[in-house]
Amino acid sequence: MDETERRALAEEVTESRWEAAPAVLVVIVFQLALALISFMRDWKLWGLPWWVWTIAVPPEAILLIALAWARARTWLERIGHRRNAALTLLGLISVENAFALVALLGSLVSGNETSGGQLLLTIWGTNVIAFALWFWGIDQGGPVRRLEPNPPAADFRFPQQESTRPGEPVWRPLLFDYIYVSFTNSIAFSPTDTMPLTRRAKLLMMAESAVSAAAILLVAARAVNIFK
Repeated sequence: MDETERRALAEEVTESRWEAAPAVLVVIVFQLALALISFMRDWKLWGLPWWVWTIAVPPEAILLIALAWARARTWLERIGHRRNAALTLLGLISVENAFALVALLGSLVSGNETSGGQLLLTIWGTNVIAFALWFWGIDQGGPVRRLEPNPPAADFRFPQQESTRPGEPVWRPLLFDYIYVSFTNSIAFSPTDTMPLTRRAKLLMMAESAVSAAAILLVAARAVNIFK
């Protein structure tokens, strides 16, 4: 491993440990808190018990360990599956969150749900963080590859990348920048200042917008008493 690769890996380790890992921890705290409140108040999700909210916690905890614990990260890198493992776990989290939204919709339509606001907030917040991690993990092959010489083609084009002048340091996105993209996409249902360039980036943004739109439409439906 040459000096450039070592520097890229060191920067990615810092970003994973101090940005990505706390983001996953926030999602876990949200879901555990909601599971505890559901247990205490006897909330039901489409007739499912309170512990349904903890189903995604094990893969999220594994992802957290893979991001924050040096030994686990090194082992996954040694076998060449760290990025694949992270994307697989993100896929599980996204599927579980989508299932929770479908279950909530069914519960609202049937008139059995009285805690829609709290549930929607958790679903929407998890959606924003999960897709931010998706964007961070796929753009230019992931956080390590995009720091190396000759990275793959970009999946997203940030406005800061348009204004780099000769002699200035090359700007690169951090996880916070992808959280911003994910947040604005969840609010506006479309790109704002950052453009998706590849089909997979567009597919991810479309999926996030679909989940967010469904959640916000549920809030509007509750507000006008469509669901009683």
